[in-house]
Amino acid sequence: MISLCIIVFLCRHASFVEPFQSVPTWSPNLIYKYRGQYSYNREKSFFLSSVRKTSIEQTQKPRSRRSRSSRRRSSSLTKDLKHPDAVETWRIYGVDVDPDSLGCSSKKTRSNEKDKAHQDVSPERLYMTTPVLTSLLTRLRIKPNHLVDDSKDDQVELPPELIDTRVIRRSTDARRRKGSDPKYTYVVDVDITKGNARALKFVHQPGRMERVNFESDLKKRNEVDADGLDNRATLPKVLIIGAGPAGLFCALSLASSGFKPIVLERGQPVEARGKSIGALIHRRSIDPESNFCTWSDGKLTTRIGRNSEPVRYVLETLVNYGAPKRILVEGAPHLGTDNLVRLLRNMREDLKLKGGEIHFGCRASKFDIQDGVITSVEAENSDEKVNANAEKNVSFNQLDAVVLATGHSARDVYQELHASGVTLEAKGFAVGFRIEHPQRIINEIQYGKEWGRRVFVSNESEQLGQKFTHRMSTDDANAQHFGKYDTDDKTAHSGNLPVPSYRLATNEAFDGESNRGAYSFCMCPGKLKCQIVPSSTEEGELCINGMSFSNRDSLWANSACVVTVSPDDPILDKYQSTHGQLAGLEFQRDMERKAWTLGGGNFTAPVQRLTDFVAGRVSSSVPSSSYRLGVKSAACHDIYPKPLYNALVNAITQHFEKQMPGFLTHEALIHGVETRTSSPLRVVRDPKSLEALGVHNLYPAGEGAGFAGGIVSAAVDGLAVAEVIKAKFLGEGKSSSQGTPFSVGFDY
Repeated sequence: MISLCIIVFLCRHASFVEPFQSVPTWSPNLIYKYRGQYSYNREKSFFLSSVRKTSIEQTQKPRSRRSRSSRRRSSSLTKDLKHPDAVETWRIYGVDVDPDSLGCSSKKTRSNEKDKAHQDVSPERLYMTTPVLTSLLTRLRIKPNHLVDDSKDDQVELPPELIDTRVIRRSTDARRRKGSDPKYTYVVDVDITKGNARALKFVHQPGRMERVNFESDLKKRNEVDADGLDNRATLPKVLIIGAGPAGLFCALSLASSGFKPIVLERGQPVEARGKSIGALIHRRSIDPESNFCTWSDGKLTTRIGRNSEPVRYVLETLVNYGAPKRILVEGAPHLGTDNLVRLLRNMREDLKLKGGEIHFGCRASKFDIQDGVITSVEAENSDEKVNANAEKNVSFNQLDAVVLATGHSARDVYQELHASGVTLEAKGFAVGFRIEHPQRIINEIQYGKEWGRRVFVSNESEQLGQKFTHRMSTDDANAQHFGKYDTDDKTAHSGNLPVPSYRLATNEAFDGESNRGAYSFCMCPGKLKCQIVPSSTEEGELCINGMSFSNRDSLWANSACVVTVSPDDPILDKYQSTHGQLAGLEFQRDMERKAWTLGGGNFTAPVQRLTDFVAGRVSSSVPSSSYRLGVKSAACHDIYPKPLYNALVNAITQHFEKQMPGFLTHEALIHGVETRTSSPLRVVRDPKSLEALGVHNLYPAGEGAGFAGGIVSAAVDGLAVAEVIKAKFLGEGKSSSQGTPFSVGFDY
């Protein structure tokens, strides 16, 4: 009561009200301004009412009744705004769409979708359908005037507040949340004027709504600008070892700026490499320099920011060289082994047109390092080139820069670097098996009984512009599997879903003494012609991997299931005593030799039912497998040291099965072994110059050097190395590199 009297007294005191008398009109912003200054709360709300009443009376201007939200919007629009008609782009996340709403579109609309799919229409336009726009407008709290007219070719009519919309990414969210159904989740870019963005209360919120800055000059950096090189008597001589993602992107970036890079690739051209693959599959004859290990299926998933500028640049570059445009939109983009042939050939030809060189069948064998500077590299030509009158040994001298962009399986390169005194350090890696499930089981686990039946490979492929003349075998198997469940018309769905994948991980895989990390890796869903293949590089060692084509179906889905090994892991002690920093390499080899022996040799893979692996018993029978060189039931649980086996079993039974009930099934088959998930070594480099520690002009890059974990991150790291090389030789102001903010590195 006493406090109320004090407040009333203050409200009536002239000196206290006086500061408000100079305010010409009342604004709700004043409430917020003085609310904190005078410790406003709900108990004192009548105080603000008194102040507001006093201000209105003093201005003597009648006030129309409007809602608080309307007054806020009006107030924000009256503020000074520079260039309110200027256009800016906002990225909107979490635009959710019910698959049924996509499936219920009219026949006319679906016909337009198919027509556009076969035309030269970007996926960002193809996927912007009426349900997507409706969800976007709901997300932005915009009331649509009217949407699509099926009689027109255009699918979407934008409201006046928006200028343009584009789908940047589409993914599927199959997480079970209190009975919620699967849904498509979109990321959409919206072009809008600054005035309308202010009126709609657009606020920069990372991960929800972000203002996109397209003023970056990453693309300009890689345009031809050789002014700084024209003044040199001789061009800088740059040698790039390895024509993988890091090497190719580095070479193309340098060539675009006037350099004449020389690329060495130990394998054969991609179109000729298929012959070596055929010899391995049909005659079980392996070429150490040209095999499945040097043959990628083109998964473009990455952990360095799917929407970041360097990642988008890499994807757009791949599209420019012939990759499917849908990789720009898909949440889990994938090239496919068959698409890589055309893509890599185009990149190679463009490199040559820009003045670069590429030597296939040429393996770097020795590094000449004098006084801490690498000046020359010796290489050996393959027997095929020698038979074509080429010299066996060739030297590349007077080098200004050497980019080391080999893959993680170039074990001879690691040994040569170690012998040459280049600083190497052990890093974490992971080993395990490849697990194969029937795709129909993954469909039910991920989508449930109601939605699992709505997975159609042929339908999805047709929407992406791929023609098929028959019903896919995956669709037949899926229909037969879900046909055993009764269907209620009330719960029947009309929408279709893509073939699901999965990702599993835990940091609490108990090995008997401590916890380890365990995770799934490189998952190949059955919408593609996915299969398990040998990725060995030598006879007597068996390592496997998963591979997928772009537009064919498969009855199986496979993924690596691996457990982490740290650099100081006790299981490496016996290898470190004799191999030192190369202990991880020798451990990998030892596990591959065991798998070769268990399979009986000749690249036959040892296999075991997942339930038997967990129980520690040999399977009496095994289901069919996609591995084409044959499988043999064996004691896969005896391959790895006991701690690794215990951690895998604990991860599968106590974590993965809980994350995906049904994952642990007798129909799942493990194949041994998967050991080359990443490099067990890192070539130590300076974080600013990106040169190898203690060796000038040597630039380790990509996955083999230990600074990437896949195609995209390796390509990004190659671009980072190209930037520092250009900055070094073009001088300040010639390169726009701001350090290397997009260089990456992984522990495993």
